[in-house]
Amino acid sequence: MPNPYFKFKQFTVFHDRCAMKVGTDGVLLGAWVQVDTAKRVLDIGTGTGLIALMVAQRSAACVVGTDIDGEAVEQAMENVNASPWKNRICICRKDVMQMNGEEYGSFDVIVSNPPYFVEEVRCLDERRDTARHTGNLTFGNLLTAVEKLLTEDGVFSVIIPADAGDFFVSLAAEKHLYIQRKTLVHTKPGAEPKRVLLAFGRKICAYDTEHLVVELDRHVYSKDYIELTKDFYLNM
Repeated sequence: MPNPYFKFKQFTVFHDRCAMKVGTDGVLLGAWVQVDTAKRVLDIGTGTGLIALMVAQRSAACVVGTDIDGEAVEQAMENVNASPWKNRICICRKDVMQMNGEEYGSFDVIVSNPPYFVEEVRCLDERRDTARHTGNLTFGNLLTAVEKLLTEDGVFSVIIPADAGDFFVSLAAEKHLYIQRKTLVHTKPGAEPKRVLLAFGRKICAYDTEHLVVELDRHVYSKDYIELTKDFYLNM
């Protein structure tokens, strides 16, 4: 039987009632997003609450996590309430498309590990299907919500499949959100990138494309990956 929880250095995430379990994508994004000076952070599609917890560990920000999955929201609340940062994290069941700045205010950091499978073949688990596929939250809808809720100087960070990166960047530009950081994630040296980490703001600026290799060999992690995640993984 799969382990119902994942233990990190400063908190534990139970995920047995969540459609999407703790995974490398969420850890990468939670460790990569820049939150040093963040005051208010929105985690769209929070799921287990993993990224919200990671952001709270790394900053003094107040964090709001939203999701449409009721069971995930309940478990995320439990994970947050068992953490050292329960007074700074609010988890709510809310469709981000229904959120507005008048009611919820604006956020100087918005982060999302969104659904990204767009093929027509769907899995049999409806909740997992919702979490994995863009039908319920398209890239365009996500960016519309971000444009509405991001402060003027705020930054939106996301992790998506590498082959969708250029498309996502072009959609973001249509919302006047422009790329500021880019890191291509490779599972091993020489492999094509599987994921891309992207950060956007409202101003056009120069940026470099960085590369992150996860493993040098089976369970032998790269120095860069260890440096990025060492504050979270128990054995890093």
